[in-house]
Amino acid sequence: MKRLLGYLKSYKKESILGPLFKMLEASFELFVPLVVASMVDVGISQKDGNYVLKMGGLLVLLGLIGLACSLTAQYFAAKAATGTGTALRDDLFRHIGGLSYTEIDTIGTSTLITRMTSDINQVQNGVNMTLRLLLRSPFVVFGAMVMAFTVDVKTAMVFVVTIPLLCVVVFGILLFSMPLYQKVQKQLDKVLLTTRENLMGVRVIRAFNRQDDEIEKFTEENGLLVKFQVFVGKISALLNPITYILINLAVVAVIWIGAKQVNSGVISQGKVIALVNYMSQILVELIKMANLVILISKAMACMKRVDSVFEVKSSIQDGKMTAQTQITEPYNKNEKESVPAVEFSNVSFAYAKAGADSLSNLSFCARKGQTIGIIGGTGSGKSTLVHLIPRFYDAGSGQVKVNGVDVKEYSQESLRHTIGIVPQRSVLFKGSLRENMQWGRKNATDEEIWKALEIAQAKEFVEKKGKGLELWIDQEGRNLSGGQRQRLAIARALVRNPQILILDDSASALDFATDAKLRHAIKENTQGTTVFLVSQRAATVKTADLILVLDDGHLADAGTHKELLGRCSMYREICLSQFSKEEVERDEQ
Repeated sequence: MKRLLGYLKSYKKESILGPLFKMLEASFELFVPLVVASMVDVGISQKDGNYVLKMGGLLVLLGLIGLACSLTAQYFAAKAATGTGTALRDDLFRHIGGLSYTEIDTIGTSTLITRMTSDINQVQNGVNMTLRLLLRSPFVVFGAMVMAFTVDVKTAMVFVVTIPLLCVVVFGILLFSMPLYQKVQKQLDKVLLTTRENLMGVRVIRAFNRQDDEIEKFTEENGLLVKFQVFVGKISALLNPITYILINLAVVAVIWIGAKQVNSGVISQGKVIALVNYMSQILVELIKMANLVILISKAMACMKRVDSVFEVKSSIQDGKMTAQTQITEPYNKNEKESVPAVEFSNVSFAYAKAGADSLSNLSFCARKGQTIGIIGGTGSGKSTLVHLIPRFYDAGSGQVKVNGVDVKEYSQESLRHTIGIVPQRSVLFKGSLRENMQWGRKNATDEEIWKALEIAQAKEFVEKKGKGLELWIDQEGRNLSGGQRQRLAIARALVRNPQILILDDSASALDFATDAKLRHAIKENTQGTTVFLVSQRAATVKTADLILVLDDGHLADAGTHKELLGRCSMYREICLSQFSKEEVERDEQ
């Protein structure tokens, strides 16, 4: 709530003027019953048509002024609400962008999307309606009671009894139902999560003929949602009937007492009509207040969920070293004289809520200009290892150094500026090919982009499509094959001209010939760049200067292809599963 008020401070004028104009509208509305009473008592009783017309014109004028006040109030309320929602959404997006992989993995992308969209929309709607009705409705309720006392004190005592009784009934029902509304919202989140998972994994679901199972699961979750909604609806349904019964009884009491007062000559018939109108106004406003309380409770619940994301702080804190202060030693072919480009010293790492370490006591050095191959079984820690270099995660213990400096000393922007990474899942963005390539470097020229495409073995298929760098890329690159997406992702990383290039199993969709051409082209055109090749293909890593063999987070062995064949049984087993025995024996010689 405190955070929300902080955003509303930027809209002080709108937050004051919105309710003010609504109360002004209500003030004019309170005079309407008195005008009607005067019309009945004077115009109709005395058959004065001019007076009736004059009062009718006054009613129209009051209506027009009220309309102008209402529109003005709605404008200010909407401006404050949309501005608050926009600022909140921007800040949340910026906050999420600053979270590390650890926090994003913990919270979940579907949850973050829900907070960014439906939750903030609910908060925005709550702010809008609060500014419009929070002061107006109580003002009309108590204003109508005061005006009733100006008409007739004795009859107005009915209002004194009715209003507190109505408030007890209305807010009693709401206090009971509000926690249930929160329960409904939580179940709605589950339904949305199930829906998203099904839409994202529709191909897998159909491939395994699990449509019926997923329909059954969705039906169960949706059934629970309906059950909660019906239960809450039944309780809320009591609100209107009970309210109407009390109001109607109050109206009967007003007419009964008023009739006696009319017969006694204390008040006129028009004043009785005015009293009935004031009671009707109270009914309408109490219903509005009830709905407003429900809306506010939903908005507050949504704001709490948004706040919970803001309260999550990144486990990765920026260092102070910038690109200008980092060590940038020139490439030296003499490995012994050069500072390691990347160095791991007794590094261990475990994912949040994981039972065991994904990496344990890992140490190695990668020199400038070297190609480092990383191979191992599924879940051996290959991707985890390379994710520690750009600080997607921080090592639990030990040190990861880039150019002789602990990565924690760098600012994240500075560190990642020197690194080009191609993740396992190639991600392209909606837009032109040029725009996608300039993600690597904003000011990259067309010549540099074409050069990167050539190295990545993507130039040929791009030229065949006939649109050059204006080739349109659909969201996630859906108009391209898996191999084409991977090559473009590699080209994007090459455009950056990085000191360190990480290819995380990024050639898995390529045939062996294209893979070989790619590796050769990278080696020939990236002198001085330290290249990390993560793969399950022995053919991909066999030419690397240093091959790291990982086994369940441990470094089983490290060396060249020939060395490992002679002494590492695990590596030899991998090679024998992918090459013929004759090829392996030939490589050993």
